[in-house]
Amino acid sequence: MRILQATALAAVLTAASLAAQAKTITVTLVNGHPPVFRWVKHLQETFVPAVDKSLKGSDITVEWKQQYGGSLAKVGEELEAAQEGVADVALVPTIFELSKMPLQNITYYTPFVSTDPGVVTAAVEDVQRKTPAMMKSWDDNDLVYIGGGFALDDYLLFTKFPLKSLDDLKGRKIGTPGPSINWVKGTGAVGVAGNLTEYYNSLQTGLYDGVLTFATAAVPAKIQEVAPYITRVGYGAQYAGGIAVNKDWYEAQPERLKAALVEGAKAFGVAYLDDLRKATTAALETLVANGGKLNTQSEALQAEYAKVMENPAKGWVAQLEGQKLPARQVLDSYMQEVRAAGAKPLRSWDKE
Repeated sequence: MRILQATALAAVLTAASLAAQAKTITVTLVNGHPPVFRWVKHLQETFVPAVDKSLKGSDITVEWKQQYGGSLAKVGEELEAAQEGVADVALVPTIFELSKMPLQNITYYTPFVSTDPGVVTAAVEDVQRKTPAMMKSWDDNDLVYIGGGFALDDYLLFTKFPLKSLDDLKGRKIGTPGPSINWVKGTGAVGVAGNLTEYYNSLQTGLYDGVLTFATAAVPAKIQEVAPYITRVGYGAQYAGGIAVNKDWYEAQPERLKAALVEGAKAFGVAYLDDLRKATTAALETLVANGGKLNTQSEALQAEYAKVMENPAKGWVAQLEGQKLPARQVLDSYMQEVRAAGAKPLRSWDKE
């Protein structure tokens, strides 16, 4: 009897000890876009579940506070939210961080390279991993990059008017995200900085005559309703950012949680890319089915457009090299990576 009582007591004490050791860690996750966009959807549906799955069987449970759609940080404020500790983890769109993450924006200064988001993502991630200055930019902003690099599908030109030649662009105001404003230089159009969350209203009110965006985002944003003419210029897929965590917070976490976050970021990148590839063709079909008009002269315009565009990489390299950043090395490495992956750039930015 005493043996049974002792055994029962030991079991109770062990359970109490394990309960005392168990940890519930609150993690605030942020992105400025709403869940209707694919990268946010996969934070919810892939990243979070993958982290939880990785922690299964451990003594750690995560209590997630998911903040999207500007509830905690607006588009372009994600880096600062994580840097300041307002958020613990953020999907950081480097496209909106030209001064803080300049080298990560290499693809926006090298259009007409590849329409394959997988090729573009792998190339940038590889170059970043091998370039200390690129990794240092995360550290300088009190962040730790954990992976989950993602790209956007081929950018398209949506206009309120039919585009038959480049002459039709003269004087037209085109809404552009971040550094893609350089893509309209030399065409006669006027680039105006903007982002997806404001495109629809700006087109509707006449602030823009057109916008640059990609098919899979144009569908949820319903861009074809206010700018129905779609030209496949071939700007290409573009690297958009990745998942980072507040450095002080990360360093204070158990190794088990750190590993789980990295696993979650890896799962996010794989699932996002697979989903994006499946969705791109369907998105174009949806745009057309809902009023969009694909430009039948896109191929001819692409060659003309690529020829007249001012070289955005040249000024980018000069500016960053002046800041002692290895932009020339990053440009050369990136172009080598995409060519090795089978891409055939319309312009050899590294050789001009």
